[in-house]
Amino acid sequence: MFTLDPQDATPLVTQIVEGFRGLIESGALRPGAKAPSIRQFAHAHGVSVYTVVDAYDRLVALGYFVSRPHSGFFVRRREVSVSVAGRSGANYHFDSMWYLRSVFENRNLDLKPGCGWLPGEWLFEEGLRRSLRSLASNPVDLGGYGEPKGFLPVRQLVRDMLAEQEIALTAEQVLLTNGSSQAMDMVARRLVQPGDAVLVDEPGYPNLLFSLRFLGARLIGVPRTPNGYDLAALEDLVRVHEPKVFFTQPRLQSPTASVASLAHLHRVVQLAERHQFTVVENDIYADLDPEPRPSLASLDQLQRVVYISSFSKTVSPNLRVGYVAAHPDVLEDLAQLKMISGLTSSEFAERLTYGALIDGRWRKHLRGLRDRLARAHQAVAEKLEAHGFELFNEPKAGMFLWARHPRVDNATELAYQATEHDILLGPGHLFTTDLQPSPWMRFNVAFAEDERLWSVLRRLLQARSAPGPRATQT
Repeated sequence: MFTLDPQDATPLVTQIVEGFRGLIESGALRPGAKAPSIRQFAHAHGVSVYTVVDAYDRLVALGYFVSRPHSGFFVRRREVSVSVAGRSGANYHFDSMWYLRSVFENRNLDLKPGCGWLPGEWLFEEGLRRSLRSLASNPVDLGGYGEPKGFLPVRQLVRDMLAEQEIALTAEQVLLTNGSSQAMDMVARRLVQPGDAVLVDEPGYPNLLFSLRFLGARLIGVPRTPNGYDLAALEDLVRVHEPKVFFTQPRLQSPTASVASLAHLHRVVQLAERHQFTVVENDIYADLDPEPRPSLASLDQLQRVVYISSFSKTVSPNLRVGYVAAHPDVLEDLAQLKMISGLTSSEFAERLTYGALIDGRWRKHLRGLRDRLARAHQAVAEKLEAHGFELFNEPKAGMFLWARHPRVDNATELAYQATEHDILLGPGHLFTTDLQPSPWMRFNVAFAEDERLWSVLRRLLQARSAPGPRATQT
């Protein structure tokens, strides 16, 4: 095997990855060989389980390991290169950590149809400027920390917004966070222990999947359909695995943009009650939905459902103002976790966001944004179909389209090639529980109308071989 050196400046995770990489590339570990289990490796080398989970996840993403449910990790037969040099000469590694870092580096890649936010000019910039001018003319005390649960007027506003969705709660049941990602991370740390079975959308949100792997959860994918969930599969998975939690995004889900029907929402709540698991509802695209719809939280009234949302998708992702609403007992635990990990959130950012939300033009902005997204959906869907792509569904709302092409069996390969043209795509394997190659890709419609994207895709697709066997949707 190989040894680890805790005194070395190289992080232990990197040492593990490089150690296995060396063994595999030298032939010491042959394709098909079984790797030590996470707990075995952690015990043998005196490192934490979390460190090994992180390393094994990276080895899967890099194509060195394959994860087989209930069996462990095995050396994978590698057929494609895992890195590519872009025009700038930088090496891009398409694992989950590369994706999470690179999508936020605006200087690296020019076009980002694979990213997860809206262009700045689509956001409520004028409202933020007015709010900033108001704050500047009425200075606030910036010398101390904010309230542990966040700026009270924002929490009261969230209470009122959720009341419009028929979710009854008090402002004390709302905790402001640094975006929805911090909210999901805190909820995961509150609810999940190593080894717990955790249901997630399949495909689902990469950042959440990475966080849950880091916690040592056993990820159980619930297949998405254009109307929500594969209910038969969901019921079987609940019965077999007895999950602790179900993390899900019923409305305009990323990456599929599917919307769960009312009947599906009712069934999820019924299963949670019968089998005693918690449901974490990520509803960050609610403001982008032109249709008023029930949520899991409105059906359950925060008894077993924890509700998460954010203003990042409509006001500004840079301000990082999100929130979680939950049963008082759960909410108080989350407030303690927030204090432990980061004391308080930024009251300045929360005040700035509050000024934008109470601006008289806020609701008009949302209506205009939804209309703009609907037009972009129509245009991009037509482009995709004209180029031979198959669409998972056509929601005509939200930010994403989930699509595959008959000439593409592994979208990661296409994503490698696109980086050479300064284009960031969203290859499907990043959104799966097992990180296996997928023909699917996520397109952000707000960034996918640029003709340069379609010119490059056209050339790359024309250069590919004839269609192979069609991969199935996971």
